[in-house]
Amino acid sequence: MNQIVLIALRRPYTFVVLSILIVIFGIRAIRHAPTDVFPAIKIPVISVVWAYAGMLPLDVSGRITFYFERMLTSMVEGISIQTA
Repeated sequence: MNQIVLIALRRPYTFVVLSILIVIFGIRAIRHAPTDVFPAIKIPVISVVWAYAGMLPLDVSGRITFYFERMLTSMVEGISIQTA
């Protein structure tokens, strides 16, 4: 450890240049490093398929799907419901 101090005292410009290079490469590494904390987020899509044997499609739409859609829109904000 003492040898590093002695070299730094004998060659101060070397350590100044070394510290400047560490700062420059540190800033470059921060800018170009991939960010894992905030990945690219795509808009989530949920598909729900209701299969109820013995009911007509209009009955399923009116009795099951309608109430499910109302429940979802009351619990989650910003939903757009699209029917196929």
